[in-house]
Amino acid sequence: MQKLGLIGGLSWTSTARYYQIINQAVYRAKGGQHSAPLLIESLDFAEIGRSTTEEEWAYAAQVLTASARRLEQAGAKALLICANSMHRVYDEVQGGVDTPIINIADAVGRKMKADGVQRAALIGTRNVMTEKFYRQRLVGHGISLLPPDLDLAERIDRIVYEELTIGKVSRESERYMRSELTDIAKENVQAAILACTELEMIVDVKANVLPIYDGTAIHARAGVDVILGD
Repeated sequence: MQKLGLIGGLSWTSTARYYQIINQAVYRAKGGQHSAPLLIESLDFAEIGRSTTEEEWAYAAQVLTASARRLEQAGAKALLICANSMHRVYDEVQGGVDTPIINIADAVGRKMKADGVQRAALIGTRNVMTEKFYRQRLVGHGISLLPPDLDLAERIDRIVYEELTIGKVSRESERYMRSELTDIAKENVQAAILACTELEMIVDVKANVLPIYDGTAIHARAGVDVILGD
C-alpha cells in the first residue's frame, strides 16, 4: 500500500471522518488487521478558516503549501486537502509541491459524470457556493449547476462555523437542511452536492428525497484508490 498525506484540522471534525472512511475502506479491501498508511498534519483552523480578503487567502495558501511540503518530504505519494473551502488555493498549493494533490471538486465531478448526472445543486459555505474555483471544475466535468442560493449559503456558514466545526450537532440545523433539500428536489436537478466536509453530520446522505453526492466520502475514497494502487 502507498502512503497518503492528509492536510487536516480544517476542521478536526471532518478530518476525523476522513480517517474513519479511509480506514474502513482499506479494511474492506484488505481484511485482517490492515489499516491505512497515513500521514496527517492537523492545522489550527482558527488561523485560516474564516479567510475572506485576498491577503488572508494568500496567507492560507502559504500555510497549506508548507504543510504539503512537509507531508511530501515525509513520503506521501498523494495528498488530500481535507476541506472544500480551502480548495480556493488549490492551484497555489499544488504549484508548491511535486506530489499530486487530489482536487475534491474533480473527484466529485468524475463520480457524477460516471453516474450520468448532468444537473445538480451545489450546497456549501459561501465561498464554495458563490465563487468560481469549485463550480468551474464541476462544469468542466459536464455538470450544470443551479445558481447559488445566497440565503442558504449564509445560513450554512453559520451552521458550519458556529456548530459543526466544534462538534456541535443541533436538531434545528438538521431540520433546516432537510427542509432545504426537500425544496431543492422540486427544482430541475438530478442530485445535490454536499460541498462542505462537515455537512454530512446533519444530512442523512442515504435517506433523502434527492440523491446526495457527499464530497467528504467521495474525496476520501479517491485517496483510498491511491493507497491501494487502483
